[in-house]
Amino acid sequence: MRPVRTAFAGALLGTLVLAGCGQTATPTPSAAPTAAAPASSAGFPVTIEAGNGKVTLAKKPERIVSLSATHTETLFAIGAGSQVVAVDDQSNFPPEAPKSDLSGFKPNVEAIVAKKPDLVIVSNDIDHVVAELGKVNVPVLLEPAAVKLDEAYEEIAEIGAATGNKAKADEVVSGMKTAMEKLAADAPKDKKLTYYHELDQTPYAATSQTFIGQVYAMFGLTNIADKAPDQAGGYPKLSAEFVAQADPDLVFLGDVKCCGQSKETLAKRPGWKGLSAIKNDQVIQLDDDLASRWGPRVVQLAEAIGAAVAKAGTKS
Repeated sequence: MRPVRTAFAGALLGTLVLAGCGQTATPTPSAAPTAAAPASSAGFPVTIEAGNGKVTLAKKPERIVSLSATHTETLFAIGAGSQVVAVDDQSNFPPEAPKSDLSGFKPNVEAIVAKKPDLVIVSNDIDHVVAELGKVNVPVLLEPAAVKLDEAYEEIAEIGAATGNKAKADEVVSGMKTAMEKLAADAPKDKKLTYYHELDQTPYAATSQTFIGQVYAMFGLTNIADKAPDQAGGYPKLSAEFVAQADPDLVFLGDVKCCGQSKETLAKRPGWKGLSAIKNDQVIQLDDDLASRWGPRVVQLAEAIGAAVAKAGTKS
């Protein structure tokens, strides 16, 4: 997810790593060391089956670098914040994350190594950064953009195990599952509403096969992008005419902070002034970051969608 939406639309079609804002709980302190197993080695070595294969960590990492806004959120949510020494320039949540000028889109191996990391976490193997860091013996955990909720849960658990925060990570995942299941159970399924989710004003959309599309599906919504002629890996570029003809009941905007989109700007697009969602005031401005990440705050995204569905009516 991205600071420039053209970059976002292209790269999100693979990663979704926009940054977020907000607050989080104070990181949970690590367990006190024991005589038999110091805090630096308790539970280690550990082997994680990540996107780059099996990654073995001999001891608990104490200098973590995150090049993924989503994984930065996860690290702090599971109590690993005190172990993080630097995050990429898109990681804006939580506020206390040690933001740097490191780029997750154009990783500079020399700059990363200068942080003296004992673990680097990425969501993309851009410019073969995994192998390049491997050449200088820096462990890398590749956790790609999730395409299913279960994958998001699994990645949080894996990051917890890799950082020595397994118990807290399992607790976070359990809480997420409970919250998502309740939201899905409480959602009205008889409204038969259609929706359009906008990634940027190109406009790129997301189908039901994507991560965010599956979150919408929890609420019994029908995605107009599923009938786009070119599915483009789940992120089709729609024409203004296509959206106007589909006339969705709900429009969700994921390009608010980046691009200033609103009901008013949509109404100025050719053929969109008469959209039911605009006439019925059912254009929902999402938090760009929540709409483009797959970490612990996906629950907040689902809550926003659920609230919109609960108050929505069908076309008048």
